[in-house]
Amino acid sequence: MAQNGAKDEALAIFSKYQSSFARRLKKPEALTLLKTEFGLSEDEAEIMFQAFDKDHNEVLSLWEFRQFYQTIGANAHDMIELFRSIEDGDTGNVDMEKTFDALKTVESAKGPLTEEEIEMFLKTTAGESKTIDLHKFLNLMCRLKVYKG
Repeated sequence: MAQNGAKDEALAIFSKYQSSFARRLKKPEALTLLKTEFGLSEDEAEIMFQAFDKDHNEVLSLWEFRQFYQTIGANAHDMIELFRSIEDGDTGNVDMEKTFDALKTVESAKGPLTEEEIEMFLKTTAGESKTIDLHKFLNLMCRLKVYKG
């Protein structure tokens, strides 16, 4: 039931910015939505847009917006701040030790994560490059939101 409520809220927000019945927002409208509804700066809105425009077509579909709304939503600004607090200098990538410690306090869908789960999430997110940039970090936080162990 709560998920349907979130879908209806997402649709209500999204619809305010639609200029047609197509259920898609071009990038300028999507950025306005993100800044107005979620209090993001221009840069933060751009980051979220890039992270959730899954097919990279410069359009945010209702489905893509729902993914944002249900996983990040009102916490968008806090997610970016968390990333900045664990960033390794100005490298654009997280410090793995700081991230490991930060994830100990993050709630997943099943509750707190074990150290083994945190290690697994960090390894799978970093991949071959062994780095986690903001885009990967947002993806990680979305995965944690729905992770049930």
